[in-house]
Amino acid sequence: MLPRVMFRCRVVSFSALLCFSFFVAAAPAAAAASACVWRVSNSHGGTLYLGGSVHALRSSDYPLPPAYNRAFDASSRLVFEVDEQALMRASKGLVKVGQYRKGDSLKNHVDPRTYAYVRRVFALLKIPESTFAQFRPWLLVMMIQAPHAYGLSERLGVEEFLAKRARATAKPVSGLETAHEHMAVFSELNDRESETLLLLTFIPSGGEADAADRILKAWRRGDADALAADVHNGFREFPSFGKRMLDVRNRRWIPKIESLLQSGHTYFVVAGAGHMGGPNGVVPLLRARGYQVEQL
Repeated sequence: MLPRVMFRCRVVSFSALLCFSFFVAAAPAAAAASACVWRVSNSHGGTLYLGGSVHALRSSDYPLPPAYNRAFDASSRLVFEVDEQALMRASKGLVKVGQYRKGDSLKNHVDPRTYAYVRRVFALLKIPESTFAQFRPWLLVMMIQAPHAYGLSERLGVEEFLAKRARATAKPVSGLETAHEHMAVFSELNDRESETLLLLTFIPSGGEADAADRILKAWRRGDADALAADVHNGFREFPSFGKRMLDVRNRRWIPKIESLLQSGHTYFVVAGAGHMGGPNGVVPLLRARGYQVEQL
């Protein structure tokens, strides 16, 4: 089974910010906020909580801002972007989708110059051509990128922390997306898009460690404006992929979040913080539909 990091739709590539591609949070008074956590209410007394997640953290990032535990304690159910167990069960299917059929290979789907460059890169890594050539570009991206380069660990991520608390308290956990929907961000890229993503992965932007540290600090203090500026700038080389990863999914989630709000239960919905802000973020989309959204 491939590393779990590949199933977060998170890419450390053409910009360090893509490693944190779900970091944005937004609120009118973001600088005064304490965390990327919001309380959402409707006119009928329904309430749920939104939590902006960082999928991988450092031990020094603990304890989390208190608002995360307050939202967890006030909720009876937990919702992540995708149900973790379903995603892990689907991992083998993703690898199958990301492999070319017998007789086909990466060489037939990318520019010869791209293939020559990729071959040189993997030769330096001592990975034989017969191994990497069987995978589509987007799967190669997911396999070679991980947050560890920045001293981060998924085992210390917000979801992992809250999932452990949910198991300890027997709180039900579900997902906003099916495993198929979650993986489709990558698996439904066409050849040209997939090749672009792979090429951009190999372009160093410089200052990655500083960017990671800056974003983590902004997330911790709930500085939504700084997070929004950083993460959207991080997609400047491939804006259509940024829209695919963030905006399209945000809009798809809104009806699901509304149904949770009207369910009679109190949910804590936790997704990458980058989904929360910006003009097409979850928070402004909910506000536009008349819900009261208060940052904690």
